[in-house]
Order: sequence, then C-alpha cells, then structure tokens
Amino acid sequence: MRILIIEDEKKAAAYLQKGFTENGFSADTAQNGEDGLHLARTEAYDLVILDIMLPGRDGWSVLEELRRGGSEVPVIYLSARDAVQDRVRGLELGADDYLVKPFAFSELLARARNILRRGPARQPERLRVDDLEMDLVGHKAWRGGTPLDLTTKEFLLLSLLLRRKGEVLSRALIADQVWGINFDSDTNIVDVAIRRLRRKVDDPFERKLISTVRGAGYVLDGA
Repeated sequence: MRILIIEDEKKAAAYLQKGFTENGFSADTAQNGEDGLHLARTEAYDLVILDIMLPGRDGWSVLEELRRGGSEVPVIYLSARDAVQDRVRGLELGADDYLVKPFAFSELLARARNILRRGPARQPERLRVDDLEMDLVGHKAWRGGTPLDLTTKEFLLLSLLLRRKGEVLSRALIADQVWGINFDSDTNIVDVAIRRLRRKVDDPFERKLISTVRGAGYVLDGA
C-alpha cells in the first residue's frame, strides 16, 4: 500500500513516514501544498495524510483541487485545528477522516487501515518497464523473469525510479523519498545505493535501464 504524507513539519513527516514504513506501507512525503498536490495527481496512492496549515497552498485547497479533478483517493486530515466547523469543513470537502493533533500514531494507523479496508486499492499492483517488473503488494521484483534479491531500501529506491520513469530524479529528492532525510552534498548515500542497485538490476543484463544525468541525478527509462 502506498501512502502520501503532506506535512510541512519535517520531524512530524519523518515520524509518520517511519511509522507507516515499519508497518508495511510505502510512504512518500511532501513538505508543501503544491508539491503534495502534484504528487497526488501524478502518482497512484491508496491514501493521503494531509495537514491543513501548509506553506503556499493549504490543505483545504489541496483537497478541493483533487476532488475537482475527479480524484477519489481517500484523505485523512491531520490538524491542530479542533473546532467543529473545521472538522465539518474537511468532511464536506471530501475528506474521509479528520484527526486532531496531537494524536497517537496507533490511532492514525487504525483509522488508515479501516479506510483502506473499505475497498480494493485503486493503484496498479504491478509496475513494468521493458523487462523489469515489480509486484508492489508482494514486495517482489524481476528482470527478464529472473527474481531480484533486493533489500527494503533497494526495493523502495527501484519503485521510486520505476514509478517516475523517464523523469530525472535529484539526489535530494531520492534521499527524502527513500530515507526520509535531507540530502547533504558531503554524503554519498544515494550514489552508493544506486551503484548497489545497478549491480542487481543492470550489470547482469545487456540493456541498461538506470542512467546518470551529470549534475542532475538519476533516471530509469525503457520501453
């Protein structure tokens, strides 16, 4: 299951991402309304966790735009705003739930699971580019029919590249989405992870899928 967390407080976003990841979810984060709306529109998520007070575009506007565009992705509002009118407004805009900060993560997890049980996931369970295939639910990957032995982080990294095929992803974005950390130019964690992933995904095969774009980042491309 894929979850998008739109939360501008970095510690809170990292806490939520860690909590969901430890409970078997794949969790992406966005720290402002515009980036969150873009991800929610262009990626397939099973659930969006949405703060209201966001820089640029607030959570009200994000949900309005999603629903106006026909998106039915379930949304849980997280907010310190506990007035009845705020809760009513959120539900009227199309939110599936509204949880007031501070909250226990166990309660948020229970509410998220309850919402996800209501129906089948809307996103495709498998992704494919060329002869590379990933089963997002079964947490498996193959290249040319050969199973790939990937670590958890390698699976998340490859699924990120695959979901955004053809798009050059910066090291900063990869570090944020896979490790939930701010990228430090003195740290080579992303480059090391890409090298290890290439040994499994590209080196044994004639056609190479992962490319380096000098000064920009990495891209996965294929038919």
